[in-house]
Amino acid sequence: MTRRLIVVGGGLAGITAALTAADAGASVTLLEGRPRLGGATFSFRRDGRWLDNGQHVFLRCCTEYQWFLNRIGSADKVVLQDRLDVPVLTPWGTTGRLWRTRLPSPLHLSAALSRYPFLTLAGRARVGLAALALKRLDPEDPRLDTMTFGAWLDRFGVTARERAAMWDLVGVATINLTADQASLAVAAKVFRTGLLDTNDGADIGWSRVPLQQLHGDAAARALEDAKVDVRLRSRVSSLEALPGGGFTIGADGGTLSADAVVLAVPHEDAARLIPADALILEDRRANPTSLAGLGSSPIVNLHVVYDRPVFREEFAAGLASPVQWVFDRSDNVGLERGRYLAVSLSAADREIDLTNHQLRETFLPALEKLLPATRTARVDEFVVTKERNATFRAAPGSRRLRPHARTALPGLALAGAWTATGWPATMESAVRSGLAAAHATLPSLDLDPGRVLPTTKPGAFPERTTTP
Repeated sequence: MTRRLIVVGGGLAGITAALTAADAGASVTLLEGRPRLGGATFSFRRDGRWLDNGQHVFLRCCTEYQWFLNRIGSADKVVLQDRLDVPVLTPWGTTGRLWRTRLPSPLHLSAALSRYPFLTLAGRARVGLAALALKRLDPEDPRLDTMTFGAWLDRFGVTARERAAMWDLVGVATINLTADQASLAVAAKVFRTGLLDTNDGADIGWSRVPLQQLHGDAAARALEDAKVDVRLRSRVSSLEALPGGGFTIGADGGTLSADAVVLAVPHEDAARLIPADALILEDRRANPTSLAGLGSSPIVNLHVVYDRPVFREEFAAGLASPVQWVFDRSDNVGLERGRYLAVSLSAADREIDLTNHQLRETFLPALEKLLPATRTARVDEFVVTKERNATFRAAPGSRRLRPHARTALPGLALAGAWTATGWPATMESAVRSGLAAAHATLPSLDLDPGRVLPTTKPGAFPERTTTP
């Protein structure tokens, strides 16, 4: 008799776990409290078009996320740079670029650093020394999680200007914390995997369609094809382990029974649902309330529609500006007239509590300084989206609070970007967690996970040639 797995949560982690288990032969039911799939990556309708809740990109090193896109049939809806190329804009008009050559790491960045206008000769030396030292760090070393990345950079005499021009430019967007706040362990993972272990790991990819089409709609079709029973608007209120094995789940619409369960929900919800003494942290049992220590870090996104073209790039980073990253999303939403820019603000502890008016008064002038063409353009729309609990807080000490997929209860597994994937809270981390959860639960269903887990080889993607 086919045994039943219930996946709680329809984000990328839950979708991955459900598809992997179904591919292995399990009978899978996926419960999602919202009326859509996709979790933290979603779109909403406004004035007849889709707007994404925020700008989500991936890197070439995100192999499992690329597998996920292939699995749900969305690989043709993204573009991946042929080579890393990031324009860096300033309010005073100086423009720099961070790009790579095809030389092996770390030489692949040497040409860009030698011409990068925001570093002095001594600053380039300090950045180079820190990069070489970072390449030698082991992200799995628990000692790295006892200090901040900023404190480690101080050992090399890295100045605030150099930190802003290089390390925070990348780190804030990926870790959702500044160097002074982020765990050295997480920073080492980000910079080693993305920039230092290979020469192409940091090539940037992004969606050419709204996220709802890329993830939610495509996943719905893939789940249907895999015969997964998807139940939207089905919020889970309780999870109970039965003495003889198996579980009961209280959800909207009644009580369900399962042989195995994957909890693929935010850590705040997992803490509420995990049975007592089931959580394992660093090979020890822990009270689920300890997950509260992971905290949260916010992200704010601004959606600005101008009446005319104002930006020649597809995206750029801002330096010495409130604007961290700006993306031209006009083509993604099919905007025929005007231009739609998305401004992404990570580690937005200050911006999260500003009103829409305050954000408008701060960021429209900031955009005018970075993009002179906006000074004569009319603002037709200004929309704000806020994610107060966008990611867990990857601060020192967070490593010991991130549980592995397996719990103390056979058949119960955890998934989510906040679990112990070794990655920051990214789409890659979410997919990896879903794969780990499937690996942990399939044996309880008398199924072999080794037959269906991906080989971590990304598929082919449309590439856009960049010129350094």
